[in-house]
Amino acid sequence: MLDERDLPWLAEPLKQLRDHARSHAIILHGGAGSGQWELAWRVAQAWLCENGPGPCGECPSCHLALAHSHPDMKVLMPETMQLALGWSEGSAGDDGDADSGDGSKSKRKPSREIKIDTVRAAIDWAHSSSSRGCGKVLLFYPADAMNATSANALLKTLEEPAAGTRLLLCVDDPERLLPTVRSRCQRVRLAPPDLATAEAWLTKQGVAGAAALLRASGGEPLAAKALADEGLDAALWGQLPAQVAQGDTRTLAAMPLPRAVRVLQQVCHDAMAQAAGGEPRFFAPGQVPAGAGIAGLAEWARELARVARHDEHPWNAPLRVEALVAQAQRIWNEH
Repeated sequence: MLDERDLPWLAEPLKQLRDHARSHAIILHGGAGSGQWELAWRVAQAWLCENGPGPCGECPSCHLALAHSHPDMKVLMPETMQLALGWSEGSAGDDGDADSGDGSKSKRKPSREIKIDTVRAAIDWAHSSSSRGCGKVLLFYPADAMNATSANALLKTLEEPAAGTRLLLCVDDPERLLPTVRSRCQRVRLAPPDLATAEAWLTKQGVAGAAALLRASGGEPLAAKALADEGLDAALWGQLPAQVAQGDTRTLAAMPLPRAVRVLQQVCHDAMAQAAGGEPRFFAPGQVPAGAGIAGLAEWARELARVARHDEHPWNAPLRVEALVAQAQRIWNEH
């Protein structure tokens, strides 16, 4: 797992959360591509470190945390996130597969939610005594994976936690959480590192065309590294708007549907900005073809948002991408 030594821009936020957090319940918000998970994990470890200010990495508590077996730390995340992070531990919120009742694992799709039973069990756990005497930490990643019922079950614990219990809720956008949850927590934003730091880190990781991939990822270096790992280089990224305007799906068709829809939303955003006389955000100036009308782009944006909300629907992904790109091609051809 990466930490503040691997991601140097996390050192100061870690210190601030460790030493100056005023609340027992904190919402850590900001893009996951800037290291939100890595920071949250290190903060939880620091709060339980027995040699403080932690995390020292040497005490028994830190060793238990690193082994994912600390009795006073519970991480709640949906099954899909456990699989994405390769997370496995006794205190994680859900099992990766459901037990079918005969000792085997079912083949159902992993859940994208933190389930109500998991939250209730965590609340009971939080009100039991600390095993090592340094309090308890309950970490939700991402916190917006709780549905309304699960979040409501947590409200009393957020308002009146057991002595020594701290809660850390991670989310990209706090507005995705219930107002009653937000009002009970202190907010701390993780900002992306400055451009020079992010580019230097990506170059050290062997990523070519760092500036273009940072644009593509909204300035978040871990997200930019993920794009590079998926085989998307700076040249290919710069060609995407023209491909979309021409109805060419060959690059997008190779992507998972959620990624392809996200890219199309970025193309749409920059096309709308350009049509309104503004500057593109995700692509370099000149890479988004001119001529698309605002009305058509607005309609396309609404359709992209609709598809994005249902990206688990069992429709044929290549056909869905073709339909979305065909809609874009008509918009550019109208002018």
